[in-house]
Amino acid sequence: MIYLHGVMKMKYQTMKTRSSPGYATLLGLALLIAAPWELAQTSRAAAKPEGATPVKIMTSFYPMHIATLNVTKEIPGVEVLNLAKPQTGCLHDYQMTTDDMTHLLGATVFVVNGAGMESFLDKVVAERPALKIVRASEGVELIRGREGDNPHIWVSVSLHIRQVENIAAQLATADAAHADLYRKNAADYVARLEQLRQKMRDGLKDIQTRDIITFHEAFPYFAREFNLNIVAVIEREPGSQPSARELARTIGIVKKAKVKVLFAEPQYPSKAADAIARDSGGKVYTLDPGVTGPVKADAYIEIMENNLAELRRALNRPPAE
Repeated sequence: MIYLHGVMKMKYQTMKTRSSPGYATLLGLALLIAAPWELAQTSRAAAKPEGATPVKIMTSFYPMHIATLNVTKEIPGVEVLNLAKPQTGCLHDYQMTTDDMTHLLGATVFVVNGAGMESFLDKVVAERPALKIVRASEGVELIRGREGDNPHIWVSVSLHIRQVENIAAQLATADAAHADLYRKNAADYVARLEQLRQKMRDGLKDIQTRDIITFHEAFPYFAREFNLNIVAVIEREPGSQPSARELARTIGIVKKAKVKVLFAEPQYPSKAADAIARDSGGKVYTLDPGVTGPVKADAYIEIMENNLAELRRALNRPPAE
C-alpha cells in the first residue's frame, strides 16, 4: 500500500502541473485498485484486534486434548497444547516433570479428566493457584472399582458427551469473550457423538455373545453403556504383568465361564492375554480405550468406529458350548 500511495503521489505531482485529459481516469483507476485492499485490511483488523490477549489452553492427556480441539475449533486467539506426550496413554502414576510445570506457566486454562486420573493435580493447583482448572468429569457418577473410583469416563460415548459439554461450559466461564463459539462448537461435536452412539447401539444390538475379558479396567463405563459383561480383567494396571497365581485364576474363570473372547489394547503388550487365550482356547482381539492416536479432531470418533467393527467381528460368534 505504501508503494501504491507513492506511485499515486508521484503521478499526481508530475501531472498536476499539466492539464492532461488522462489524469482523472488514471487517478480513478488507482483508487479503484486501492479501495478493496484497504477494506480487506480493515476487516482483518476487526477480526483480530490488536492487543487481544491470547488464550492458551493446556490439556492433561490425549482424550482431553481431542475433545478440547473440537470445542475450540477455529476460534481465533485460542491455542490448545497437550501436557503428556501422545504415547503416554493413561496417566496412571504419571510424574510431573520440570518441563511440564514450565509449559503450564504460560497456560490460561488446564483441562483435565478429573476423577483421580491426574494424580499430580494437587501439586499443580498448589504451585499455580491462579490457573483455571476445567474438570471434564464434573457431575458424572463414578463406578467404584477394587482400588477406588474408576476414572475412564471418556470410553463411554454418552459420558464423553457430558465431558465435552462440561469443557465447553467451563471454558465459556473462563474465557467469556469466546463463550458463544465454545458452545456452538460443542453443540456441533455433540451432534456427531450422538450419531456415533446410535451407530454403536445399532451395531451391537444383535451380537451373539456379550461376555468379554478385557486387558485392564478401562472399559466398565463402555461395557455398561453397550450392555457388555466383563467376566474378568487380565491386568489391573497397565504394564503390570499378573503373577502366575493371578494368571491361573483368570484361566480358571475363563474356562468356567466358557468365554472365548479376550480384548487386549494397542497401547500395551498382550503377552498375558495371549497366554490365557492359548491355555483356555480363546482368541485375542483389540479394543482401544482412546488414550493414544493421531492428533486430529475426528480421532475419537474413528477410534470408536474401529472398536465397533472389532466388537462385531469378535462377538458375532456363537458362545462356547
